[in-house]
Amino acid sequence: MAQLLLEFFSEEIPARMQARAEADLERLLSAALKEAGLGWDRFETFSGPRRLGCVIEGLPVETEAVREERKGPRTDAPEKALEGFMRGAGVASLDQCEVREDKKGSFYVAIIETPGRKTADVIASAIPQIAKDFPWPKSMKFGEGEKTQRWVRPLQRVLCLLDSAVVPFEVFGIATGNETEGHRRMGRGPFAVKDFADYETTLREKGKVVLKRADRMAMIAQQAATVCADAGLELVEDEGLLNEVAGLAEWPIAILGQMDPDFLDLPPEVIQLTMKTHQKYFAVARADGSLAPNFVVVANQDAPDGGKAIAAGNARVLSARLSDARHFWDKDIARGLGDMAGDLSKVTFHEKLGTVAERSHRLGGLAGFISDRIGGDADLAVDAGRLMKSDLVSQMVYEFPELQGAMGGYYAAAAGAPKDMADAIRNQYRPAGPADFVPIEPLSAALALADKFDALVGFFAIGEKPTGSKDPFALRRAALGVIRILLASGSRLPLSKTIGFAASNYKKRAPIDDLLSFFADRLKVHLKDEGVRHDVIDAVFAIGDDDLVRVTHRARALQAFLDSEDGAALLAGYRRAANILKAEEKKDASGFAADLGDGVLDADYLKGELQPEESALIEALETASGDVKSAVETEDFEGAMRSLAVLRGPVDAFFDKVTVNADNAMLRRNRLRLLARIRSDAHVVADLGRIEG
Repeated sequence: MAQLLLEFFSEEIPARMQARAEADLERLLSAALKEAGLGWDRFETFSGPRRLGCVIEGLPVETEAVREERKGPRTDAPEKALEGFMRGAGVASLDQCEVREDKKGSFYVAIIETPGRKTADVIASAIPQIAKDFPWPKSMKFGEGEKTQRWVRPLQRVLCLLDSAVVPFEVFGIATGNETEGHRRMGRGPFAVKDFADYETTLREKGKVVLKRADRMAMIAQQAATVCADAGLELVEDEGLLNEVAGLAEWPIAILGQMDPDFLDLPPEVIQLTMKTHQKYFAVARADGSLAPNFVVVANQDAPDGGKAIAAGNARVLSARLSDARHFWDKDIARGLGDMAGDLSKVTFHEKLGTVAERSHRLGGLAGFISDRIGGDADLAVDAGRLMKSDLVSQMVYEFPELQGAMGGYYAAAAGAPKDMADAIRNQYRPAGPADFVPIEPLSAALALADKFDALVGFFAIGEKPTGSKDPFALRRAALGVIRILLASGSRLPLSKTIGFAASNYKKRAPIDDLLSFFADRLKVHLKDEGVRHDVIDAVFAIGDDDLVRVTHRARALQAFLDSEDGAALLAGYRRAANILKAEEKKDASGFAADLGDGVLDADYLKGELQPEESALIEALETASGDVKSAVETEDFEGAMRSLAVLRGPVDAFFDKVTVNADNAMLRRNRLRLLARIRSDAHVVADLGRIEG
């Protein structure tokens, strides 16, 4: 079995493109090898600032020979049919075919034997085409004629070895070889290599290049933590930045630098984003978690002076960046959110949903409506809601869009707003992800809910609903955010009324039923990890309950009940009753169905001679009906399930011993009413008809 080593060596590949390029290379080369009939044991890709490549272990040295039999026409077929068969089979003469017999007579069979193909030939054919078609997000065009390149940056070398032998071919006029280059300044080379182990070792020891991204990331993380710990500080970890910096340095060296401590009066988010976005520095914290006047820069070379010169140079650059940030901060503080709000009319929220100024007016009213119902200060919520989007026109958010909301909170606090108002503005976009903080304080919850309800109602009203994998306005996340806030805070907010209030702000009304179904679907996703089935959620929503806190409690209790022996047995009895009623109601939908009412029994029936099982069921229903309703009214859903469980035995006995469709019309009618009572009592908890299985 053979080893393939491939490297495209070029000028600097943008860090953000490297991981995707690895995945694309594996996808394209795997497809080409599989199409040729080749398999392998291990496929590993690697990338860095100047190289993209892979190593494949366990390749056969050639593809397997293929023998194909192709059935042709009868031996006495017309000449044109025979000629067409020979052309299709690739044979020059019928003498190359076999004659075989079946019950219809003699016919020709072409034996097509395709010899095995050398793996080196497959590679030499596939890789130039892969390079030509490579899907870089952005590429550049270089050279002329046959040497024209379309690659992310100018390609300089192509290394391709199969079991130490060069696989000869050209990519953009560049002939393959067995040489690579190392670090631009510390170990350029070139270096000849014979296999992957030699390649990786040579790059590290002579070329000063750490080949694998995971190794570079581990080095950076370990070095950065060490230089911080040596100074009594802690690294502020950032996985995204770590991954990016690993794509910028082939020989990473972490260096601790110092900045002017006067900049620490800026919001920490501003300092961290300035470091990360513009300079690719890691922030550093003190033991108490506050930012320290330090940073970690990752150099792409050894630092003979311990990194002092590199640290000093980067400190000067950072100082200039933070001076710009201070300018934005001072200008925004002087202006204030109230003045900024005047410019929101110049910003379009969506062409069909108006400006951000119009949205801010809607948000104020909606936040007040919500706050009034979840125990907050409605007047303060109105004021906060109308200011919550003002920071979108601030200089700081223009520079750092990621800080929208956060900067509004800082500006509100600087203007003397109450702390809960500043916090509410800061937290309006939360939760932004599965692990994000969930705002539960009344004012914060009101603003965050208002932001999400307004977006959901507005976009549903103009037909911009999520479809399949497409959700350009993050409406699924918005609905899940509503669910998480309400459940975490325990706030009792009816969905239909809130959606209705939000919809009243739009000329085109939102489809409320569609939105309720959308929330039900999101709740199914949210509760799936708890083991609550989707049909249980449907059963609860079907009875018209749209208080998500109550719906969730009810669904959890129902799920637990259905998982029990009593629950499963009662569900079977409910289904039998419901099926009988459904059949009878179809026979006389206008008369008999209405006559069932809520299961009230005739006096003559009660005075008659009842079978013991009828009497037992009547007595059980009288007890259970009141107990179930009382338990549901106090939201004791576990108690409601226990009350329903009492019906299991009487229902089973009734169906075993009593004939429902009796010849006597009065008996039949009242026995059906008993079944209607079973159904209606169950529907106080949930529509069990929605339960699957």
